[in-house]
Amino acid sequence: MDAREQFIDWEWIFTHLDDIALRLVQHIQLTVLPVAVGMAIALLLAVWSVRRPSVYGPITAINGILYTIPSIAAFAIVRPIFGLSILTAIIPLTTYTLLILVRNNVSGLQAVPPDAIEAATGMGYTDRQRLRSVELPLAIPLMMTGLRLATVTTVGLATVAAILGESFGGLGQFLTEGLQTFFPTKIYVGAVLSVALAFTFDILIVRLERRLTPWVRARGERG
Repeated sequence: MDAREQFIDWEWIFTHLDDIALRLVQHIQLTVLPVAVGMAIALLLAVWSVRRPSVYGPITAINGILYTIPSIAAFAIVRPIFGLSILTAIIPLTTYTLLILVRNNVSGLQAVPPDAIEAATGMGYTDRQRLRSVELPLAIPLMMTGLRLATVTTVGLATVAAILGESFGGLGQFLTEGLQTFFPTKIYVGAVLSVALAFTFDILIVRLERRLTPWVRARGERG
């Protein structure tokens, strides 16, 4: 039987480990950078929305419109402006994180108990000090929920970046090449590693949340 007709060509996998590692690193980059930039932007927008509730509606509407743009169309719109630079992939992927992150960040900040805010204000905290020392720590659980969802979503969307070329195609490049050459092994490698990467990110974020909110774990143990 021809190697390309096999379910999985293990020989190809073992002889292309360097290429697989490169695509994996590219995919991690295509996930981490948009989520990090999106989290920073979303945090600023969330704080602004909580301080001035009238802007929350327009911000959500704009992010909702950006989220509905098909990924291929978004890449096609940005490519003439930035060419084949990494920004062509990062910008659309970042916009897709904003709707999820802004909503969860706002929900987290709004869930902070009023008495905690009043106590901090009574102790003489400035708005910035209160945000950093009281509001953000208490908002972490809901914020991390949004971060997990945005990260897993970005892992999937990043596979579409393969249409931009091999320079930063990530695991999606295997899917594209596998379909074009009728070589199932590449498809399975790209798909399995994408799922594994999503699970890995999810587990890491959960562990990060537990480290950042030890009081939640301690309360659960007492309960």
